[in-house]
Amino acid sequence: MKIDAHQHFWALARGDYGWLTPDLSQIYRDFGPDDLAPLLQAQGIDGTILVQAAPTVAETEYLLSLADKTPFIKGVVGWVDFDAPDASAQIAKLAAHPALVGLRSMIQDIADPNWMLGTALTPAFEAIQSNDLTFDALTLPQHLGPLRQLLARHPDMRVVIDHGSKPLIRDGVLGGWAEDMAAIAQGTNAFCKLSGFVTEAAPDWTVRDLYPYVDHLLNTFGPSRLIWGSDWPVCTLAGSYERWIDATDELLSELSTNDRAAILGGNAAKAYHVRI
Repeated sequence: MKIDAHQHFWALARGDYGWLTPDLSQIYRDFGPDDLAPLLQAQGIDGTILVQAAPTVAETEYLLSLADKTPFIKGVVGWVDFDAPDASAQIAKLAAHPALVGLRSMIQDIADPNWMLGTALTPAFEAIQSNDLTFDALTLPQHLGPLRQLLARHPDMRVVIDHGSKPLIRDGVLGGWAEDMAAIAQGTNAFCKLSGFVTEAAPDWTVRDLYPYVDHLLNTFGPSRLIWGSDWPVCTLAGSYERWIDATDELLSELSTNDRAAILGGNAAKAYHVRI
């Protein structure tokens, strides 16, 4: 089974997508299952992980309602306020829905890179573990040091690093990010998503621009801990769904059939406890 482990849907009238503004004209409209289904069918992709795009429980409930009526959605990564006094109760309530497979906070938008280390958040991380959920870490390179500390505190928590922690591809910077990602790969059991790279690259990106970053992740996390995703429809700001598929095929072309199958679906099933 092939799984697109990172995609989004939204309905603008819901009004809680603070980052989604009219200047992003290409994606400033509603996106739903009917928009993605033809792309999945054309590319032979069997299912997806639907990921939150707004920092509200209401949006998570909206995504879960879509999962109830959309067979290709194999799981939902939602959101709760990790700082809330009742975060544990919120997590338990949401986890009662069988489609909820994970939670994430939009760490990339939080000014304090050490926010995730606040002791007030510990009950939320413990609740993620006790409810058999996965934590998606939406981080930037400057968050990798604190993230490593967080993972040391919670070594048994299943963790997926979104978008390879968004390396500075358009600037050609490997230093710092590369060392931090290697340390996390070596010292933890975290998975890492091979997604979101095209929107971190220059507008005229080529596969050659992406290769050093993907190669580093392959050499550190290995094919057994990398998870492919599209970041659709955000990815369309930098290229079509089909173009990212083609780039992925080229980037993974030297891997064995089994390793490719793991990255393109098997690892997502393991990381999110999805049945395939």
